[in-house]
Amino acid sequence: MASHELTLFSYEILGLVGRRGAGPHDLLLLSKRGRFFNWAGESQYYTEPKRLAKLGYLSSRKEAGKTRERTVYTLTDKGLQALREWAQTPVTFTPLKSEPLLRLLICDLVGEEVTRDSMTTLRDDIADLRVRLDEAEQSAQRLPHREKYLLLVTDFMRRYLELHLELIDTIEREMEPGRASLQPTSQQQNERDAETPPIPAV
Repeated sequence: MASHELTLFSYEILGLVGRRGAGPHDLLLLSKRGRFFNWAGESQYYTEPKRLAKLGYLSSRKEAGKTRERTVYTLTDKGLQALREWAQTPVTFTPLKSEPLLRLLICDLVGEEVTRDSMTTLRDDIADLRVRLDEAEQSAQRLPHREKYLLLVTDFMRRYLELHLELIDTIEREMEPGRASLQPTSQQQNERDAETPPIPAV
């Protein structure tokens, strides 16, 4: 069973370190390069490997760097066993933190025009992420032991981006100026205001 000492971020660090090893700065660069898994603060890419090493999941060694010594972490037998045990547990859906969906949830408060205009700017960000996926696919070729699995990930992320592009197209169509929108009646609005709706997971 997965250890209570380990979080989803812990398993990410163990997986990125792997048997070949990586330093904290390497881990930070990897997360920034891909962006998709950059869900932690920069300092955590330095503190979490150190914590995992104290717990025995990683080993550390010093290597000469460009200007000073750097710490390199590698996976221990305990760390590998933790990954194997975690891999056998049921997969759950990670709570979705999505700015585009949050923008839609506040649309009735800020208006369709501003929501439509802001959402269309997402296309530029998606274009940047597509370039990063191209780079990730090229990098995967240099990791033959992981290439198959990395390409499965990049393929999924491409489809995830396409889903966002479809959402933008839908928003542009549904929120086109002059298009009738479904507005609640005064009575319905008063009833909604009187209720305390559940907070969606975004």
